Amino acid sequence: MLVAAGVYGGWFAATWFHARIPWPVLAAIGGWLIAWHGSLQHEVIHGHPTPWRRVNLALALPPLSLWLPFEPYRASHVEHHNFAHLTDPDRDPESFYLKSGDGWRAALAVGAMRLEQSLIGRLTLGPIIEPIRFWAAEIGLIAGGDARHLRIVASHLLMAGIVWAWLRLACHMNLGLYLLTFVYPGTALTLLRSFAEHRAHPEPARRTATVERAPILGLLFLNNNLHLAHHLRPDAPWYALPALHRRERQRLAAMSGGFVYAGYADVFRRYLSRPHDSVTHDEAMAARGA
Repeated sequence: MLVAAGVYGGWFAATWFHARIPWPVLAAIGGWLIAWHGSLQHEVIHGHPTPWRRVNLALALPPLSLWLPFEPYRASHVEHHNFAHLTDPDRDPESFYLKSGDGWRAALAVGAMRLEQSLIGRLTLGPIIEPIRFWAAEIGLIAGGDARHLRIVASHLLMAGIVWAWLRLACHMNLGLYLLTFVYPGTALTLLRSFAEHRAHPEPARRTATVERAPILGLLFLNNNLHLAHHLRPDAPWYALPALHRRERQRLAAMSGGFVYAGYADVFRRYLSRPHDSVTHDEAMAARGA
């Protein structure tokens, strides 16, 4: 609840006083708040922070990022937690791998994903590519007659309109500045968290990483950097994960086949300009003996 108060209190304050804050500082504050809000939404998906679903939902629903509706995120993340299906693009909706395919659409998808395989590409281009990818899928579903997604999108646009009304009418903040100083850096920070979380591997337990020693980003990501511990205990609240990880550290490292990073500096050092893995799931699995 303190995190929720920090997210929304910080957001209202930062937007209200935005004209008095130098834009580099505003981008640091705004990016943190949008990414932190995403971490709060993640906690809500896993049944926190209260025993009451409607209270939790109310904490998660406001679309501060403007582009991501909560319900599709919730549904895809629940599917993502099927341990046996991790990274499989046919079964894991949060996979950053693609299926092998022919034709111009497949080539375009591969080309776009290849741009995001290095960390610098994920952080700079990902905040543009991922919303486009998400909304292309949503529009495709609606065009195909999916009434449920039409209702979700209509509800989301209404709530995004309320957010925008606060920004424009109350704070006199233009859309371009909000996108530049809140949405773009916040989405980039979220993509930093997910960049090296998973890899394709024949053994499901070796598909999930742990990023240790993240005192600042660990708070931002609500300890989701301890990702294997989270996947094994998705019911555990964020503040319980460090103790779980410490108790099981050696076993978790052995289970993941050493898929452990010393910290986010380690992730930057390895993948800033180098690809994290193959773009297609088949190639990545073949490289690891599948």
